[in-house]
Amino acid sequence: MAGLMDGKKGVVLGVTNKRSIAWGITQVLRAEGAEVALTYQGKRVEESVRTLAAELDISVVLPCDVTEDAQIDALFAALGERFGKLDFLVHSIAFAPKEALEGEFVNTSREAFRIALDVSAYSLVALARGARPLMKDGGSIVTLTYYGAEKAVPGYNVMGVAKSALESAVRYLASDLGPEGIRVNAISAGPVNTVAARGISGFTSMLKLHAERAPLRRNVTQLEVGQAALYLLSDLGSAVTGEVLHVDAGYHAMGM
Repeated sequence: MAGLMDGKKGVVLGVTNKRSIAWGITQVLRAEGAEVALTYQGKRVEESVRTLAAELDISVVLPCDVTEDAQIDALFAALGERFGKLDFLVHSIAFAPKEALEGEFVNTSREAFRIALDVSAYSLVALARGARPLMKDGGSIVTLTYYGAEKAVPGYNVMGVAKSALESAVRYLASDLGPEGIRVNAISAGPVNTVAARGISGFTSMLKLHAERAPLRRNVTQLEVGQAALYLLSDLGSAVTGEVLHVDAGYHAMGM
């Protein structure tokens, strides 16, 4: 049986190590036949990303710091040369200075706020703009968000505000790009034990609370998020855009 992504070509941004949600998505996409390019930010993670790419026989690994427009331009120029077109893009990138994820949100500095919104939300806009000319036959863009965009989550602080902006950007991008057959969606994943997530104060308690209160009484895995991404990136989700799909064992549906 042919894979759901046979003949599809795209890029996944945000793989840093085996715990990355983006890695789970990449594994699922490759298993379904997609041709995938990966990116890395700086020499610090390049070796790790290249090692993981080799595990899945991925040959296109490119640098991209999403805070640098020149690097974004270079990324899409290289993808256009290598693939000729793009069918999908996965944005799994977020960052806030450590001090902004501690203490009270009210004490967030102007610079920490700027960095969080730039890296975590504006980067989706910049990447969508770069991908647009390569999505000649339409395409699908998926980003990763979290419940802290909807409700105040202790310790999530400025990242919650950035994710709210990200979810709004999904809707505006869906409106802009829909006439060209480009769909834009977000996955609101439950807490996953990634390296980045462990930087959030009280994350271990967050995992425990989530598993206790979610209707399915458990946390979610990288691969489950990957399977949801497959739905949105493949033709199975052909009529879905501007959506925030919760993959959180039902936690978002509970009032208490």
